[in-house]
Amino acid sequence: MLIDYHTHHVRCGHAEGTLEQYVEQGIRLGLSQLGLSDHMPLIHVDPATYYPGMAMPMEELPAYVEEAFRLQQKYRGRIDIRVGLEGDYIEGYESEIARIIQAYPWDYVIGSVHFLGTWDISDFRQLDGWKDCNPDEVYTQYYDAVQKAARSGMYDYLGHLDVIKRFCFKPSASFDLVGLERETLDVIRECGMAIELNASGLRMPAAEMFPSRRMLEYAHQLGIPLTIGSDAHQPERLGQYLDHATAMLRDIGFTELATFSKRTRTMVPL
Repeated sequence: MLIDYHTHHVRCGHAEGTLEQYVEQGIRLGLSQLGLSDHMPLIHVDPATYYPGMAMPMEELPAYVEEAFRLQQKYRGRIDIRVGLEGDYIEGYESEIARIIQAYPWDYVIGSVHFLGTWDISDFRQLDGWKDCNPDEVYTQYYDAVQKAARSGMYDYLGHLDVIKRFCFKPSASFDLVGLERETLDVIRECGMAIELNASGLRMPAAEMFPSRRMLEYAHQLGIPLTIGSDAHQPERLGQYLDHATAMLRDIGFTELATFSKRTRTMVPL
């Protein structure tokens, strides 16, 4: 089964292509399931004064949902569309996030950590945030947020678990990164959460998928369910590197992928 559960579209401000263009590309690629999963609107910073193009405006959210479900019906029988949201986890804003999630009948919600406070660690325009900081403390804060996202109960799976490595900033040699990664995966397992293998890291400075093979091997050992996504921001990148992703998963020993409908997880053969 060919699936891609992580995609972004023109509404988010930093991607290209309409929802329907992604659907048409998915059909051309022969995808069995396509997940539409644009970014949740910003809730903890003022979009008017923050970096532009970070997420869809709040007023666009109803239109996004309406169009996605309309396309789900229009293309029924040609491609199985699942309607989702990439919902940032932002500590201290759990109630606001929950209200957005509960307002719509999502098929799935991805829990992703991009922000540590008002700093988006995944934004190339905000690399100065690494200056004058202790990378060990940043990594600790990041994985603490991921664990809190898992424990929040708001999400169906967690996205790009180690995206903090995107720009190759690393903790000190004495920092127990492996121990922190395993502690985080232990929490995810305890919470009954799934994770994703996000292939987009192969086109970024890290040149490695999110999460690393090291984390995937431990996730497999724990029996954590897993899905895959390209994190495409242009229609032509839909499905990009997912052949690499599935090959690595098979090599590790994964035999199933998680799929989602109406917030219910179903495992299908890899």
